[in-house]
Amino acid sequence: MIPSLEIMPALMFGGLVVFLLLGFPVAFSLCAVGLFFGFVSIELGFFTAAYLGNLPLRVFGILSNDLLLAIPFFTLMGAILERCGLAEDLLEGTGQLFGKVPGGLAYAVIIVGAILGAITGTVAASVIAMGMISLPIMMRYGYDMRIATGVIAASGTITQVIPPSLVLIVLGDQLGKSVGDMYAGAIGPSVLQILLFMGFIACVSFFAPHKVPALPPEALVPRGWGLWWRVLKGMVPSIVLIFLVLGTIFMGLATPTEAGAMGAVGAVVLAVINRRFTWKLLREAMSNTMRITAMVIFILIGATVFSLVFQGVEGSHWIEHLLAQLPGGQTGFLIFVNVFIFFLAFFLDFFEIAFIVVPLLAPVAAKLDIDLVWFGVLLCINMQTSFMHPPFGFALFYLRGIAPKEVRSRDIYWGAVPWLFLQLLLVAIVIAWPESVTYWLDRGTGVDPASVTIDAPPPPPQDDNAVPVFR
Repeated sequence: MIPSLEIMPALMFGGLVVFLLLGFPVAFSLCAVGLFFGFVSIELGFFTAAYLGNLPLRVFGILSNDLLLAIPFFTLMGAILERCGLAEDLLEGTGQLFGKVPGGLAYAVIIVGAILGAITGTVAASVIAMGMISLPIMMRYGYDMRIATGVIAASGTITQVIPPSLVLIVLGDQLGKSVGDMYAGAIGPSVLQILLFMGFIACVSFFAPHKVPALPPEALVPRGWGLWWRVLKGMVPSIVLIFLVLGTIFMGLATPTEAGAMGAVGAVVLAVINRRFTWKLLREAMSNTMRITAMVIFILIGATVFSLVFQGVEGSHWIEHLLAQLPGGQTGFLIFVNVFIFFLAFFLDFFEIAFIVVPLLAPVAAKLDIDLVWFGVLLCINMQTSFMHPPFGFALFYLRGIAPKEVRSRDIYWGAVPWLFLQLLLVAIVIAWPESVTYWLDRGTGVDPASVTIDAPPPPPQDDNAVPVFR
């Protein structure tokens, strides 16, 4: 039986799912499925061989995209800061500030996680650094194991929403929106997420203070200039770097790529200031950057191969017809998409979701008159749950890798559950309150162009008998 054009998109999508379930690398699975169905479509006459001639142009477009240069710059910045001791300074100083109140160490982890997220953009750096430093201290002073592991893993995932998140860069590229708008739209949800996390710790400290005890007096450094200098030493360089990276983007002084380059230089300067810069550190950071960048580019090329053939067999119309017919209009579409992304995140990471699924959803969202910046930030919040899914979440894997042997995997998995629900609560808040994203976007002049009228004086009367003069 020869397949018809109507069922080719479904066959392509199903074939991709089979390859992924078999465990093949995502980039090569995308290429294999795309090329196989491309050759089949040519043989069946769905499109000509000349159509695949667009593929080299699209690959060249990826490799020449200046925006994607921001990914290696921000990755290099995070890899350097991960090794230069900045997290240690921040956690030590902040932990002393909040240590005398119940849950103080957990508050410090959340705050430092947000700061590290704003200057590194990588979950691994935040989770590993905070896990190695704060988890032994929490265990020593009697923190509930599930609370301790949960707050460390969750605070590391804040990185995915707080600018300069790599996810927002990729989503901006896939949605055709500026990275500056994506960053501005993520400000409100970032603040809300931090408040939700801190509110949860406040509730635990009120109803079960024995699970998050305050530090004993002997563990606290006496307040004085020495303590404040330690806090300022960790905070001030970070704030300067945050302004260097994000402030220049929001003020229109630099593109995300230029800001990322400045951030990478700033990370080197911070490493030198902390007297921890070595050539070995730089080589390790560059090697990590190379691996992540190569992975992203290969996935993006594979996604381009797949999407080109998918569009050739009218897959975009198939997806649009499938999703546009959902009951409930915008609301029904958003509920379906978020549930779909939530379960898809069990098996795929955020890069794979962004490159495979988002290009299929964006045209439908645009047709339903959904603001794409708001839609992208919403998907970013949802995709960060992929790091907290027991037992597949990468943040849980990172924490398991550096946690002492007495920390049971069961405690790590169960400790992630409350924070996973808090992230889903943030998804619901952003859906119910779109202004949490759109409020921070450029509102323009506030003048409706259709209401603008220009009163011009009438032209002077012309004399029909006048002789034209040529100069």
